[in-house]
Amino acid sequence: MTPSSLDPIREAAQFIGDRLAADGLSSGRLTVVLGSGLGRFAETLEPLAAFPYGTVPHFPVSTVAGHAGRLVLGAEPRSGRPFWVMQGRLHYYEGYAPAQVVFPLRVLRLLGVETLLLTNAAGGIRDDLVPGSFMIIADHLNLTGTNPLIGANPDEMGPRFPDMTEAYDDALRRLIRAVADRQGIPVTEGVYAGLAGPSFETPAEIRMLERLGADAVSMSTVPETIAARHAGMRVAALSFISNRAAGKEAGRRLSHQEVFDAATASEGRFGALMLGIVQRILEEDA
Repeated sequence: MTPSSLDPIREAAQFIGDRLAADGLSSGRLTVVLGSGLGRFAETLEPLAAFPYGTVPHFPVSTVAGHAGRLVLGAEPRSGRPFWVMQGRLHYYEGYAPAQVVFPLRVLRLLGVETLLLTNAAGGIRDDLVPGSFMIIADHLNLTGTNPLIGANPDEMGPRFPDMTEAYDDALRRLIRAVADRQGIPVTEGVYAGLAGPSFETPAEIRMLERLGADAVSMSTVPETIAARHAGMRVAALSFISNRAAGKEAGRRLSHQEVFDAATASEGRFGALMLGIVQRILEEDA
């Protein structure tokens, strides 16, 4: 990424900002990214504004089932405060370059976003991570083979060598756990392995990941976390465990439809948990 390549990011941010201003709206400081099958949460909100990815200059477009590909400015029901929801994300396996995968987050950073809440559907490696459970990401393994910061560093966005000691904000992790406890939703913490995909992992690869210390695995989240931390944003991430990882259930084959169906079946619990987390973050940010 060269410094001049910030121009498309600025143009996209200007496009969104101008339309918000024309409608008398202000940008939120929180963004929620919804993973596979989890996009319905955006549809439960009062939409203040919505931007299909294809209508924003330079925005890549989601191509995966379960990712609607819309940037929604929603109103938190209790306070009416605005926050952003990415209803669908971008992935390396769609053919996008690393900088394209994180392009929307950089645009949102220029619009004033300071906190990022990521979600994903993941395969459970650790024995207690069964379908329908939730894992707060405490740390990650970047096994994608690439990094969104490769190339010339845009100094205006962040430093050349960003620290990743606390990639996932400790205070936000405690907040998520407190909200889940109050709602009676069991949560645990663990290490997330991010792979490039799009093929699911082999049983041998899962055994390798287990030995490396991974508790859950999927094909997203890591590049977004890296780019967000580079840009000075606080990051939290929550994995919905949609299936057991390959080889963890004898004779069972994995499919994207299984991931989508599991997420859809847990829409109610997921939506309530997300709304509670958003409310707490916005309250503390007031």
